[in-house]
Amino acid sequence: MATTTAGARLRALLESDGLIIAPGVFDGISAHLVARSGFTAAYLTGAGVAASGFGLPDIGLVTQTEMTERARMLTGVLGDVPLIADADTGYGAPLNVVRTVRDYERSGVAAIQLEDQAFPKRCGHLPDKELASTGDFLAKLAAALDARTDALIVARTDARDPLGLSAAIDRANAYAAAGADVVFFEAPQSAEEIERIAAEVKGAPLLINMVQGGLTPDTSAKKLAELGYRIAIHPGVALGAAALAMLEPLAALRGTVTDGRPAETPAGFFELVGLTEWSELGERYRTDQQGDTPWG
Repeated sequence: MATTTAGARLRALLESDGLIIAPGVFDGISAHLVARSGFTAAYLTGAGVAASGFGLPDIGLVTQTEMTERARMLTGVLGDVPLIADADTGYGAPLNVVRTVRDYERSGVAAIQLEDQAFPKRCGHLPDKELASTGDFLAKLAAALDARTDALIVARTDARDPLGLSAAIDRANAYAAAGADVVFFEAPQSAEEIERIAAEVKGAPLLINMVQGGLTPDTSAKKLAELGYRIAIHPGVALGAAALAMLEPLAALRGTVTDGRPAETPAGFFELVGLTEWSELGERYRTDQQGDTPWG
């Protein structure tokens, strides 16, 4: 039985030496396996919950209540292993962020991750992301920091692709200065960028996202620790392997051969759960194109 809070356990890990490696969890079996494998932290992957729990791509379709319920189940399975939880954009305005933080904390998570994308968000390793303004995100961050009682608040910037590396570093530093407990710089695109981020983002521990087949080059835990990163999440390490492991015997059962490569990249994986169809629907109902309605 835990004698300390989830947030306190994660803070203690951050105060110790070494890189915290947090594999992605998305259902009961993945959480059990991460805990039984001896990892000291886990990461609630929104992409994994969208795909495994609801058959959806990671484009902002899963709701706050659905994610909170999944978080509650996972913390029960993980026990003393602290859970860093993806909360997308906070599911609305700063007022909604307050409710999100309160509900996530009641579910037992150790940390709550908020990102500076506009709603609806997209997986950080997909193209065409849109950002909230720095001011709008800082308001959400302030709401989260005021609302939390125990959980750490992780501030994520997705500005690298839309605005460039320097602007993204500026955002990351602004979030650290505003009081974020951890800063998450999404999708650096080279080893040089990973090193520059570590050197120039100051004021909060750094989290990096290792996505198989994504925009960020695979980097060893030893190298990340040497650079000063404190947390490395691996959201797809179990999810992608599970998808491939299901595809192959299903193909064999049908007497066919499958190409497992689509499951090895974010875009390819999300195609398995309808990314193209949902993206086409999104384009159909956009109102920022010519005319005031999809038929204008």
